[in-house]
Amino acid sequence: MQLQQQATQIPLRHFFRNPEKTAFKISPNGAYISFMAPYQNRLNIYIQPTSGITDPIRITAETDRNISGYFWANSQTLMYFKDNGGDENFHLYTVNTDGSGNKDITPFGNVVAKLIDELPDKDEEVLIALNKRQPELFDVYRFNTTTGELTMAAENPGNIADWITDHNGQIRAAVASDGVSHQLLYRDNENQPFRNVLTTNFKESLSPQVFTPDNKFVYAVSNIGRDKSALVVFDLANGTEIQELYAHPQVDVASVIYSYKNHKLLGASFITWTLEYAFFDPQRKQLQQTLETLLGRKAYITDADKEEQKLIVATTGDRSYGVYYLYDTTTGSLTKLADISPWLKEEELAEMKPISYTSRDGLTIHGYLTLPKGVEPVNLPVVVNPHGGPWHRDVWGFNPEVQFLANRGYAVLQMNFRGSTGYGRAFWESSFKQWGKTMQNDITDGVQWLINQGIANPKRIAIYGGSYGGYAVLAGLTFTPDLYACGIDFVGVSNLFTFLNTIPPYWKPFLEMMYEMVGHPEKDKEHLTQASPVFHVQQIKAPLFVAQGAKDPRVNINESDQIVSALRNNGVEVQYMVKENEGHGFHNQENKFEFYEAMEQFLAEHLKG
Repeated sequence: MQLQQQATQIPLRHFFRNPEKTAFKISPNGAYISFMAPYQNRLNIYIQPTSGITDPIRITAETDRNISGYFWANSQTLMYFKDNGGDENFHLYTVNTDGSGNKDITPFGNVVAKLIDELPDKDEEVLIALNKRQPELFDVYRFNTTTGELTMAAENPGNIADWITDHNGQIRAAVASDGVSHQLLYRDNENQPFRNVLTTNFKESLSPQVFTPDNKFVYAVSNIGRDKSALVVFDLANGTEIQELYAHPQVDVASVIYSYKNHKLLGASFITWTLEYAFFDPQRKQLQQTLETLLGRKAYITDADKEEQKLIVATTGDRSYGVYYLYDTTTGSLTKLADISPWLKEEELAEMKPISYTSRDGLTIHGYLTLPKGVEPVNLPVVVNPHGGPWHRDVWGFNPEVQFLANRGYAVLQMNFRGSTGYGRAFWESSFKQWGKTMQNDITDGVQWLINQGIANPKRIAIYGGSYGGYAVLAGLTFTPDLYACGIDFVGVSNLFTFLNTIPPYWKPFLEMMYEMVGHPEKDKEHLTQASPVFHVQQIKAPLFVAQGAKDPRVNINESDQIVSALRNNGVEVQYMVKENEGHGFHNQENKFEFYEAMEQFLAEHLKG
């Protein structure tokens, strides 16, 4: 059997174990490197000097949950986020470089902390947002890293969704929303009230990225008056666009590259099939070429010290989790810091290739196909893997799930169905109220394309996805019941009514927008009933595996309970895994191992030749 003739079988846990070292950053003064590495199977923060050979020092000791992210507040203090069992109520902690001062600075129940601005020019201050006063609203607070004081900097009047600071750390702009229309608010200084300078429908977006060096205007990503988002200079005081700086003909501009040391716009990023840059600054362009020549592959500058002399540089690819380096711009020296997962060998992994096909109504759908190594691409078992979001997208790069499946002999098809971000406004809007309809057709058409190519064995096709991808699994098994041999639904939506009724409180301001994008429970009752798999379980006949985190705040466990119960009552085989200490996805290493081991057995049973 062909499945047995492929490249070396890699142990499953090699794909899903914690990285050896990851998330490297550098202190503002360039004296320390920090990174995350496992301690008692949880990712914690370690630091080491940039010069001299010393062993790293672990400065945190979290054992219940991985640290989800961290940053340098100044050269003596780091700050990190951690939630409880996947509830997404992230608390913010501080810790000093010697491990002292480790403290939860937001020890409030059912409160979410978000970073607003690290304030790189203010060593003693960080701006954060908390929904402490009201669950639906985030106010801004200044945290003093010296005194430990937390003081309110801006009270949310009830409709602010985002806050924007200038280079002096002043909150000068904000985005207000009633869920359907957005207002851009501006003030000359913090002593003045905000005034509305621009009102748009939510389909039109202006996203301020960074103030211009003189603090007068902002560089923003905007799709106002255009289909593809472009990089523009925007006059906040008058609510007008001054200049378009860069636009790509096929895709949206994603973000800007800015030098805080030189106060200069350096370039913009965008994603075609992979992440790319357009540089405006010749020196930054030359630096990129130098790094890529030294490393022999694409390089990404992920962090820098305040003087932008020492840089953290990462490389990655479709067959490598990546490698981190320290680069000194003054000496030109490049020092390897770590392989993220040295136990995985590129030569044993499969290539992820960009593909495209045409949907039944004429749209070009872009995606990725990963074929198992060492096997002729004919009549293969396939796992179709639609992404979550759904207003998100897949991008070329290392994906442990895809590599694991390819290593087990399955072809893996990923597609950026309509609604996927980055392809312009019309493509995004074409997904509105299309859950289970044209969005699902795009997935089905991709499967048919793979069958027509002779790559897929039509009797051995599975569908697997998480979040919206989990919904797409249930929709696929429901609305195209003869297409799939089995499905794996990971934290997926089964009932659009209960989904819309159980979103987190801080999503409430966007509920009207969700109604327009997904459907209104009363006005669109018939549509939502048609699109909810739980009401059509009699059509499902393929075996299903469902996995769910009990504390998931986005896709409530009731979504999985409903579909499992309904199918079991209908006599359909359902395997159900619930983890009490997880939320929207599994993050604890032991839970990931158990899930993927169950997935491996499930696919082997239902896709075998």
